[in-house]
Amino acid sequence: MIERFGYGVIRWRYWILLATLVSTALAVVASLSLKFEADYRVFFNEDNPQLLAFEALQDTYAKDDNVVFVLAPRDGRVFTRETLQAVAWLTEEAWQIPYSNRVDSITNFQHTYAEGDDIIVEDLISDAKDLTEADIARIRDIVLREPQLVNNLISPTAHVTGVNVTVQLPDRASDEKTPEIVAFARDLRRTLRADHPDIEVYITGLVPTNNAFLEVSQRDMMVLVPAMFGVILLLLWLLLHFLSGVIATILVIVSSTMIAMGLTGIIGIPLTAVSNIAPVVILTLAIANSVHILTGFRRSLHEKDKYAAIAESLRINLTPVFLVSLTTTIGFLTLNFGEIPPLRDLGNIVAMGVTVAFILSVMFLPALMAIFPAPPPLLATASGVRAMRGLGEFVVRRRTLLMWCTMGVTLTLIAFLPRNELDDEYLKYYDESMDIRIASDFTIENLTGLQRINYSLNAGEEWGICRPEFLHKVARFAAWYREQPEVVHVDSIVDTLKQLNQNMHGDDPAYYHLPERRDLSAQYLLFYEMSLPYGLDLNNQIDMHKSATRLIATVQGLSDNELLALEGRAQRWLRENAPALQTHGVGASMIFANVSYRNLRSLLLGAVIALLVISLILVVASRSVKFGLISMIPNLVPMTMAFGLWGMLVTKVNLGLSGVAIITMGIVVDDTIHFLNKYLHARRKQNLESPDAVRYAFDRAGVALWTTSLTLVAGFLVLTLSSFSLNSSMGIMTAMIIVLALFTDFLLLPPLLMKWDGSRVLKP
Repeated sequence: MIERFGYGVIRWRYWILLATLVSTALAVVASLSLKFEADYRVFFNEDNPQLLAFEALQDTYAKDDNVVFVLAPRDGRVFTRETLQAVAWLTEEAWQIPYSNRVDSITNFQHTYAEGDDIIVEDLISDAKDLTEADIARIRDIVLREPQLVNNLISPTAHVTGVNVTVQLPDRASDEKTPEIVAFARDLRRTLRADHPDIEVYITGLVPTNNAFLEVSQRDMMVLVPAMFGVILLLLWLLLHFLSGVIATILVIVSSTMIAMGLTGIIGIPLTAVSNIAPVVILTLAIANSVHILTGFRRSLHEKDKYAAIAESLRINLTPVFLVSLTTTIGFLTLNFGEIPPLRDLGNIVAMGVTVAFILSVMFLPALMAIFPAPPPLLATASGVRAMRGLGEFVVRRRTLLMWCTMGVTLTLIAFLPRNELDDEYLKYYDESMDIRIASDFTIENLTGLQRINYSLNAGEEWGICRPEFLHKVARFAAWYREQPEVVHVDSIVDTLKQLNQNMHGDDPAYYHLPERRDLSAQYLLFYEMSLPYGLDLNNQIDMHKSATRLIATVQGLSDNELLALEGRAQRWLRENAPALQTHGVGASMIFANVSYRNLRSLLLGAVIALLVISLILVVASRSVKFGLISMIPNLVPMTMAFGLWGMLVTKVNLGLSGVAIITMGIVVDDTIHFLNKYLHARRKQNLESPDAVRYAFDRAGVALWTTSLTLVAGFLVLTLSSFSLNSSMGIMTAMIIVLALFTDFLLLPPLLMKWDGSRVLKP
């Protein structure tokens, strides 16, 4: 039946060629509808509880979407006339940033003070160019004593300051508007640098971070795809040694990738910094099938003409190529069990690409080879074939030693598995060469943190936030947070009320405490709100009914586990000291911190299902439960060894690595299926004993196995060039697992087969 299929492909070769070219052309057109999503929210399901809680908080108060300008004068002094003029200019111009609705800096900070019987509320600096040295000294003293500013908009040593711009992005339009906002911000930075060359300006915040997702995607496309093509061309020429085979394989993998991306555009799957690497993964995986079929084709040319050799290669390789494609597709599809939409999208896109690559490998590739002139046969004396025969002989002779040594190495590495820790730092997703990473690192080290834990503390009634007992609990909670070593700043309405109470008593420092009566707090707040200019109201701290207030704890460069531990301590404090106020901390950082564990739990279920399905496929393919189970050993061992090695050298497992085990489970089966297929063919068709069947498998499959593994390793190592750490770490781990899989398929699987298969003759 397969032979008839092969001759059918040859017969209809020109129609297959035409259909493939038309499909590819249509896919190119469809791929033009692909869209990128530049928003950290794409990493979470729409029903993610932490995301919903954060969005509810932002609906109640002001949004957290912001652009932060960090100004660092080279002389290390913010409080000079030139620097303050620059801050004032930027504060004014930042209002022109698209969708901005609030700008905060030390110059427009609403300073309150008593003047006779009046309370004055005004910008701290109204005209920077007219400041005297005495004015600057007075302003410096005010700023460095203000808890709302220090470690927020000014460093304690006054060497760095910030301008925070809050933006109100239209719903569902952030992808289009984010680049516009960042471009405007960069124009402001360019102008400021031109006017003040002695001031360095960094841009960070949630909006630039979102925009970096888009920029890293574009950067990766410009770097990874050309690099992958260079690697592919080099490897194909080294492995195949004939031009027509290289051209045919290039056409197969390019068409597979383009059709998959076209289908992605038609379905409407968005591209993100993670799913953006799908073309590179498809290019890598699509090569293996072509190499197996072309290697078999050239071997068959010894005894057959071109058409018969094509049909024979398909007869030998169609089943294992199908099984390999099936298991690889299953591996990537099981990413749908995870909690990370971009990883699910990556799995679905690659699964489509692998499926298309299989179809083109068994139809388009043979059709092309039927049209191209026949290449020279693959010589049995070729160096690769001789090397595989020598390795096969060595494995047969040393099978017991190899089995125990391999198992010993495996057990040693498994011992390091517990050292792995699921942890991440989403602020470090970007390469250190990227502007956003440079700006974020500088901000964290010199000014303030970029991770926030937000609490909406509910008083339970309208104007309830003015109750003294409620305010005292909020003040105690804020004080507790300020005592935590991880916290750099706490923002709370209690600081404003304390300052107003002092102002109302002639600026007497003895009255820097909360008002003692509810009506006083209400009057102070009402007076203060009426005095504030447009855009600087209190809606970022209190809700419209005055029934709840927002407390923000800013932390400095914590990992997910450290962030969760801090929030856990906060929950314990609330439970023990203010149970009526207990609420979970929310924020972008908290969503990332929680999703890792949710994702891992979901992927564990996917891994179990993938393992069962792939095991069943191997059992059916080998027509033996024993061979199916034996063949799973060299597929599970590489993953445990790789993660053991990771535990020994790195220990931190991020979001990208959490899906690697499932992905590679389908990929590494490739070598096992081809080796086992040749082994069982020798046992059942040629009645060879187990050692001779191992020699036959090395002779017939060895070259193809190490060449395809080399290609896969090279392809996934290209991902290490990615500027996005989730992609680069995924590439490193996958390449490591593939190397270890080849190691176990050559050194562990044959000894296991010889030990458990025995010398009896197998039925065909």
